[in-house]
Amino acid sequence: MTVASPRNFAFIDGQNLHLGIRDLGWRVDWRRLRVHLEEHYRVTRAFYFVGFIPDNQPLYTRLQKAGYTVVFKPVTYRGDGKPKGNVDAELVLQAMIEYPHYERAVVVTGDGDFGCLVRHLYNKGKLERVLSPNRRRCSALLKRAARERLDFLEEARGKIQYKS
Repeated sequence: MTVASPRNFAFIDGQNLHLGIRDLGWRVDWRRLRVHLEEHYRVTRAFYFVGFIPDNQPLYTRLQKAGYTVVFKPVTYRGDGKPKGNVDAELVLQAMIEYPHYERAVVVTGDGDFGCLVRHLYNKGKLERVLSPNRRRCSALLKRAARERLDFLEEARGKIQYKS
């Protein structure tokens, strides 16, 4: 009799991931990241949260082809014309909707606003890992909530970096 692998789900703050890695001077290969999540954290489903901008459709298609479930948030535009698509509430809500369907969650962000979600998952034994894109930009609130369950994607650069 074989034991089934855990069903871990990833919840990815797309903008935080993008900006955190860009700050380090490189880009993520979405397919390689998806494989990394599966191999190292046993992620069977990965939700990628992002503000919807029609011009970014090629990116959304690449994400879907790489195996992500893309969850869109309508964007608003600030006074300077820059888009704002805050996905925090959607990510937390989706993590709670899916709660009975996964054994553990992997939360990909460096944003301290997710501290309450991470703390709850940790206390319930449902947190696999928090993956912060970059050590320098990781919130102290998130570090405290994740405790020993915190990894930094910058350390996986050789495995997940986009190479043209």
